[in-house]
Amino acid sequence: MAQCLRIRFLCNVSDAFLQNCVQKNAKKFSLEGTVQTDNNAILIVVCGVKDAINQFVDVLHKEISKKSAEEIEIEPFIKEKDYRGVFRIIE
Repeated sequence: MAQCLRIRFLCNVSDAFLQNCVQKNAKKFSLEGTVQTDNNAILIVVCGVKDAINQFVDVLHKEISKKSAEEIEIEPFIKEKDYRGVFRIIE
């Protein structure tokens, strides 16, 4: 079953974290979507198989807890565009 989530949290992270943690794990679990930064706010839109999404969220939660993330929000998201099977970092 396919699922999409919008994940938002406040945290000061580097571009390397976005590539090495977020994008790498999205690829590992065959997910598609985007990650964007806006000052200290990180916004992730991720779509894929429900079990893979759950594994991604578990890994992400573990990694961002090391970074003292604040205000973590996870909510369902209606896919409004085609991500073409890839996960992108939007700068």
